[in-house]
Amino acid sequence: MRTLLRLWPYVRPVRARLFTAAGVAVIASCLGLLIPLVLKWMVDGPVAARDPGGVWLGGGLLLLLGITEAGLFGLRRWLVARPLAGVEAAMRANLYGRLQRLPVAFHDRWPSGQLLSRATTDLQLLRMFLAFPLTFLLVNSVTILVGCAILLSQEWTLGLVLLGPVLPLVVLCSLFEARYSLAARTARDQVGDLTTVVEEGVLGIRVVKGFGRHRSQARAFRELSHKLRGTELYKARLLAGLLAVIMTLPELALGTALVLGTLQVAEGTLSAGTLVAFLSTALALRWPVESIGFLLAMSQDSATATERHFEVVDTPLPRDAPPPRDTAAADGPTTAAGRAGADPAPAPRPLPGSVPDGNRPPGDTAPGRSRGGAASPSPSGAPEGGLRFEGVEFRYPDAPAGTPATLRGVDLHIRPGETMALVGATGSGKTTLTALVPRLYEVTGGRITLDGTTITRLPRTRLRELIAVAFEDPTLFSATVGENVLMGADGAGETELNRALEVAQAEFAHALPHGIRTQVGEQGLSLSGGQRQRLALARAVVGEPRFLVLDDPLSALDVHTEALVEAALRRILSGTTALVVAHRPSTVLLADRVALLSGGRITAVGTHQELLRRDPEYRTLMSGDPQDPAPGDATPAGTPAGGPPGTASPTRRGPAGADGGTPR
Repeated sequence: MRTLLRLWPYVRPVRARLFTAAGVAVIASCLGLLIPLVLKWMVDGPVAARDPGGVWLGGGLLLLLGITEAGLFGLRRWLVARPLAGVEAAMRANLYGRLQRLPVAFHDRWPSGQLLSRATTDLQLLRMFLAFPLTFLLVNSVTILVGCAILLSQEWTLGLVLLGPVLPLVVLCSLFEARYSLAARTARDQVGDLTTVVEEGVLGIRVVKGFGRHRSQARAFRELSHKLRGTELYKARLLAGLLAVIMTLPELALGTALVLGTLQVAEGTLSAGTLVAFLSTALALRWPVESIGFLLAMSQDSATATERHFEVVDTPLPRDAPPPRDTAAADGPTTAAGRAGADPAPAPRPLPGSVPDGNRPPGDTAPGRSRGGAASPSPSGAPEGGLRFEGVEFRYPDAPAGTPATLRGVDLHIRPGETMALVGATGSGKTTLTALVPRLYEVTGGRITLDGTTITRLPRTRLRELIAVAFEDPTLFSATVGENVLMGADGAGETELNRALEVAQAEFAHALPHGIRTQVGEQGLSLSGGQRQRLALARAVVGEPRFLVLDDPLSALDVHTEALVEAALRRILSGTTALVVAHRPSTVLLADRVALLSGGRITAVGTHQELLRRDPEYRTLMSGDPQDPAPGDATPAGTPAGGPPGTASPTRRGPAGADGGTPR
């Protein structure tokens, strides 16, 4: 029950109305205790004296008390309705905001149904608790205390008889609270599990129907429903047992008091009016006493909901502050603005008239670069810009102890204005590496820098203004096409939107029933996979980001559309620093250089042609044939192989340039 005290920060802004409502309810309840006193006066006075006028007066007083009590309880309900709806809305907004700020690792661990149930049914339960059980625990406690005082003042011996069951009821309520709280927690968690199954069944309805698995899904749902039903029945049995005792013991005490009181009236030691008033007061206390059971049950359910709510709210947010001094020193010579967490210096751009590295003849290098793709120190010794990974290590938080890290000692430098393709086998950690750049996950070792500034020194909001991402699995929201794309840039307008749609070859959006104002539906499932991927790509480029991270952005496109998107992307990539996860040669050819990720490390960096010649693993990934010889080895010296030296095997077919035969 102590958990419920944590609701106070949410209740404090509306405490005036809640306290007023509680005071009104206490007054209304105590007015009901005046009715037995009026009855005593009527029996001992007008009724005994056979005074009709006095009886009518007493009846009028009883009617007035009843109307006043009803009006006050109605006023209480009006006072709490609006503020408690606001409390629920504030708690829900706080929970949702927290969920948006918690790291991806948190969402990886938590089933979505558990989070949905916390944001919906749990908060509804808390609003009901604040509106009814909380108030009436106070009101009924005050009513019972005042009623007991009246009973003892009327006839203390009979009052002690009625107070006899108090101690057994206190012990019973303590035992009930301990057992019911465990059952309530189990039930709330099972509701979350059931919500997860429903959500998965709805979102995956195509898979369920496609494989004819509706019966197995229904079976899983029935099993969880049966478990929840069993838990709810156990709760009902506990509550039924408590209510049986709560109702039986007071009734026995009341019957005993009635017998003793009747004997006293017969002996003349107690007036009939006093006995009527005593019994009426005792009957008025029946509901406050009998309601203890379900008020305690609702309070335990609410305490469980509060605990579940704060399990999410109390989850620590990822630190968004400058690192310790020794880590800051490791950043090397940075500007004062960079040390203060300000914007990094603008990324250097290629000089006018310079030739991109990908278009240089073999063996030629750009100024400031060494052969083999390694960066040569600048003459001034100043730190180089771009995107750099320095000894980056990463292990998933829930990885079993003793398992190797996903990434181990990754060193990679993507120069300003350069596009780097990241290639590796399935499960090598490519997507994980790209997720570290916008800090969707936190590195567990090493560091990542943007233009010489460690990303942990940048506020997340600023970091994500500098970086745009497009994931392999595109996610669209229940909004219009335009709203989905413009999520990629604050302040962007229709001009930027149309440019992004053109780059991503997503101009099909204008042909939709309502154009860019067409609602795409939940998860964008009203669109094809290729259409969703193109809109996600448009969202990534709409803001003309300084840094661009693309995770296999063309995997769902046909060959013709892929070629058009690649041509448009080349214009975008020439003005940004980009890291592109690639699985196909056609995507690799968008890049100036290629990095091979294997075994959690970068094992090779170079141009596409260089890696084809010297790295068997890369050659296998590009050709799909583990026995594929190095390009040029399959034909005698001096014999053309269908292209310049370094071209891929002619058996690999694809779109123009996809076979690696056209150097950039």
